[in-house]
Amino acid sequence: MKKFLRDGFSVAVLISLVFAGWALWTAGLFDTAVARDVRTSSVYAAEGTGLDEEAAERIIGNRRLVVILEQSGVDLAEVCDDVERAADGTIVVILSREDDDFDHYGCALLPGRSDENFGRALVAESTVFRGIDNFYDRPIDAVKVAAVNYDLLVRAGTVPDGPREFSAPLPRYLIAFAAIAAVVLGAVAVTIAARRASRLAIRRQEQRAETDDARSKLTAASAGLAQQIIDLDRGHSEDKRYRKIIDDYVRLLDDIAEASTEEEYSELTKRVDALSARCLKV
Repeated sequence: MKKFLRDGFSVAVLISLVFAGWALWTAGLFDTAVARDVRTSSVYAAEGTGLDEEAAERIIGNRRLVVILEQSGVDLAEVCDDVERAADGTIVVILSREDDDFDHYGCALLPGRSDENFGRALVAESTVFRGIDNFYDRPIDAVKVAAVNYDLLVRAGTVPDGPREFSAPLPRYLIAFAAIAAVVLGAVAVTIAARRASRLAIRRQEQRAETDDARSKLTAASAGLAQQIIDLDRGHSEDKRYRKIIDDYVRLLDDIAEASTEEEYSELTKRVDALSARCLKV
């Protein structure tokens, strides 16, 4: 062993293997199926639960919110432990159907949840489930309720604002490969691969940032419009103009749920602004 460690090349191999093992572990090589899914997604639905994952992801958008719908009988506390690293920094809503309602488990993975933000985590875990049991047979509506409750937590300052940042596992697998390949192929091949990966990551990051910015503007504008409509309801519920605004608002919400590109978000923001202007004239 000592002779092995005295050999510089052998030490480099050992360091590379350790580094590769760390990269594979942090990339989620040993994650459960749920953890692997929520590492790059906001929704996980077990087979047979009836939840449309794509529709649910559109509803959640870029919120720091994760919804997991498990089969009956699953240990939900264990699920929370499984996703702690994959969904760090989010509010995880873990549900399973039990009799005529949901069994749920709060899993607020907020920064500092073990010390200074312990109280906020408890409040978030108790608030995010309000009203969900009413939609036991409509899981997509339960997701909508969770999203609304999350927005209320953000407005109250209980949950930090801002989009969720996904940590995709693929780059870490590439790092592990590069660590081993560096010993065999040399520093030149590693440098070329790293440069290509960096340029690709930068381009994707720029595109994602533009989309996130457009989506954030739409979210802010939608929140203001919702408040305007709530205010109008107090004295204009019978006004034909108000009812027409409500009809247009419902159609707008459906379009927002289906939007996914920067162009769609920008166009929807214009529609929100136009509808807001109409509210001012009622």
